[in-house]
Amino acid sequence: MTEPEIFLATARRVIEIEARGLDALAAALGDSVAAAIRLILDAKGRVIVSGMGKSGHVGRKIAATLASTGTPAQYVHPAEASHGDLGMVTEGDVALVLSNSGETPELSDIIAHTRRFGIPLIGVASRAESTLLRQSDVAIVLPRAEEACGTGIVPTTSTTMTLALGDAIAVALMEHRRFTPEHFRTFHPGGKLGAKLLKAGDLMHDGADLPLVPEATPMTEALLVMSQKGFGVVGVTDAAGRLAGIVTDGDLRRHMHGLLDHTAGDVMTRDPRTIGPDQLAEEAVALMKDRKITCLFVVAPDGDGRAAGILNIHDCLRAGVV
Repeated sequence: MTEPEIFLATARRVIEIEARGLDALAAALGDSVAAAIRLILDAKGRVIVSGMGKSGHVGRKIAATLASTGTPAQYVHPAEASHGDLGMVTEGDVALVLSNSGETPELSDIIAHTRRFGIPLIGVASRAESTLLRQSDVAIVLPRAEEACGTGIVPTTSTTMTLALGDAIAVALMEHRRFTPEHFRTFHPGGKLGAKLLKAGDLMHDGADLPLVPEATPMTEALLVMSQKGFGVVGVTDAAGRLAGIVTDGDLRRHMHGLLDHTAGDVMTRDPRTIGPDQLAEEAVALMKDRKITCLFVVAPDGDGRAAGILNIHDCLRAGVV
């Protein structure tokens, strides 16, 4: 075998071993997982996740996933807990403690703290007879599985199973709480996820920034508003204040002969495409790209047809909406 073939063979072997571990985990899930989920749902405080070494790294990710999907959670390092951070673990919380062996010495103080103050403890380990699981109110036993390193020394399959178990618990909690994309956006205002969930109303310009003129406005004045507001368009309102049309560069070119003798109502394109403030900004960008336009007026969904704002494609792109 060539060197690249050897590398790929090793990579595939590792993934196959870990996949078998996940299959074993799925088959082994039982009442203890359901009990852990119910314990977390009943808690008035947070989920305190703790673990040492590789289990600690997995624990940080589990805590972050829980927190971002509607379950307040925090990672507490077990060694730091022994030096003052036990004060973070209070009555009303639930402790989720991870250890492959269940005998990690650094966990002893946090385990003792939960027992002393009656804080529910969910333990996750691979040995049912371990100290952690014997002390736990809910004991989740990871099934025996081959570590992918080949020597049984490096935590690989075991950490993958623990991580997947954390995801399973988080998603079960999320679904029970009916956690929506709107909730998710609240916890993810930045980055690509936040951008995908931004709404038109989040990015639109409103109030004094709106380029609006009545239908009877002479085009000399409409052009000034169009220039001052800087969107390259001006919205035209009817006698009731509803958005009746829009004047764009194309409309100006079509009415070039005698343009300044017309009113905005004469020049405008009627019934322009609009979007609601609660629609995703992604939808607005797709519509603007499809129509080859750079702006959309945002009209409130209450049916009165008034312009609530205007959305510019460049604002969407700057926010990461593509």
